Amino acid sequence: MKMWGGRFEGASDERMAEFTRSIDFDYVLASDDIAGSIAHVHGLGRAGLLEADEVEALVAGLQGLKADLEAGALVWDVSLEDIHMNLEVALRAKIGPLAGKVHTGRSRNDQVATDIRLWLRRTLDRLDGSIAEMQGALLGLAERDGDAILPGMTHIQPAQPVLFAHHLLAYVEMLDRDRGRIADCRRRANVCPLGSGALAGAGYPLDREATATELGFDGVTRNSLDGVSDRDFAVEALAAFALCMVHLSRMAEEITWWSNPRIGFVRVADAFSTGSSMMPNKKNPDPAELVRGKSARVIGELTGMLALIKGLPLAYQKDMQDDKPPLFDAASTLDSSLLVMAGLIATMTVNRDAMRAAAGEGHTTATAVADALVRRGVAFRSAHHIVGALVAEADRAGSALDALTDSTIAAALASSDDSIAIALTGDASLPAELREAAALEGAMAGCDVIGGTAPRRVAAALAEAKARLGA
Repeated sequence: MKMWGGRFEGASDERMAEFTRSIDFDYVLASDDIAGSIAHVHGLGRAGLLEADEVEALVAGLQGLKADLEAGALVWDVSLEDIHMNLEVALRAKIGPLAGKVHTGRSRNDQVATDIRLWLRRTLDRLDGSIAEMQGALLGLAERDGDAILPGMTHIQPAQPVLFAHHLLAYVEMLDRDRGRIADCRRRANVCPLGSGALAGAGYPLDREATATELGFDGVTRNSLDGVSDRDFAVEALAAFALCMVHLSRMAEEITWWSNPRIGFVRVADAFSTGSSMMPNKKNPDPAELVRGKSARVIGELTGMLALIKGLPLAYQKDMQDDKPPLFDAASTLDSSLLVMAGLIATMTVNRDAMRAAAGEGHTTATAVADALVRRGVAFRSAHHIVGALVAEADRAGSALDALTDSTIAAALASSDDSIAIALTGDASLPAELREAAALEGAMAGCDVIGGTAPRRVAAALAEAKARLGA
């Protein structure tokens, strides 16, 4: 490979050339580089730096490269270091020496910064669609089996019963925020650095705003040093990708447990399961496990990007060549994880009986019983103590709370130091009222607030989520 310009003599050391080349990964930017070059040529024409026929010939040549790219006819030459020089040399082969004018007023520094933003913008749009597809799968499952009753957990212990749809909608909300972060990232990334030159700005009267408009940007970067040397938009994207992967990983963790036959809440379809090379009985939820594992990879890529740029002075440094592999890989990993998880969720079957049986374990309706006493005027701390005694009695008797006798309930009330609770021992209607609250359906119906698991609230939340997704 020849060194740049007349400053150098001879060829680069092959070890150095191989070490510094980026064509192995930045070829992903080819279509974006061509789009940026076409807009730049138009800008050179507006500035009077190219004649009209030169603009026409250059644009025609670049459009020819785009057609070759789409047809798979372009072959990358590793001796040309990066995608920018590969395309410029390919353009020269197509239209001749005129190709040498395409780089007027432009550095690879502002060129690659523009390319990455163009790539990121369309990638974020694709990821937004993939997240929406995942939300659609969750909503579909919530519509099919959302009235199943699931044991809600805290500390991985039975806590309170919730509708399965309520649990699924929690992930829909997380993914909504992921989409919001991606939209925010897109907005901040959608400014054009082209015209910043190497660091000080182009040395010609280029209309940067017109070029930005042609490329679909919302505006231009306001400082040439910043435009070529910061990658905070890439860090922000990686942070959004990592957090979305964490949400998927949490869901994947639950699926791995739920699909264990000992728990048996769900059954993952054969199409999204694998067997064992040794054990004929095995059916493993490998996609969920891999999503859980790949989340660590994306988190690492975010950390690596932060470490990459933390010590870089202004302006561009060669270190920034390594900004692309983690960004490309994280986006691809998130996209594939979303699509495989959407497929897994959409084809998963639910064992309602197993869920309901588990929801009834651990006296998960105890809080609802305490709430029922509070509605009768008992102080919550007293109600908490009374119901705790009822739980202990139910444990001794090996029964559920809604099976306790009137006399057992009356004894617990009478042992309280709360005067209202003591007075309620003579209320013949109270035991039936408490047993109703202690039933799974009764307990859930009591959580009748916006965002609660009461069936009417969950139905409204599901309808609202479907409307948001449709919009």
